[in-house]
Amino acid sequence: MKACLECDTEIKGRADKKFCSDYCRNAYNNKLNKDSKNLVRNINNRLRKNYRILESFTLKEGKTRTTKKSLDNKGFDFEHITSLYTTKKGSTYYFVYDLGYLPLDNDYYMIVKRE
Repeated sequence: MKACLECDTEIKGRADKKFCSDYCRNAYNNKLNKDSKNLVRNINNRLRKNYRILESFTLKEGKTRTTKKSLDNKGFDFEHITSLYTTKKGSTYYFVYDLGYLPLDNDYYMIVKRE
């Protein structure tokens, strides 16, 4: 007799079966990955929000300008990015997937789309 890893009830069926139902399998795996999933989920939510904010700007020829205040008002979090790109001239672009920004003078930012 094999017992379900989640609820300890008897398992019927295949010899390699570990759970009595999909519910028990999901509950067991959710408990197992709870701590790491919360961190990953929170970071992914933050990245998605940043991406939607950058995407909300209308780009002309793949770029546009905006202010830091405008980004702040929309809730943009400058701490969450997916990559950096430094040009040969030394300018550093901060990307959230394929959308990025370049800090300019006087609290302006250029928003760009990577092709």
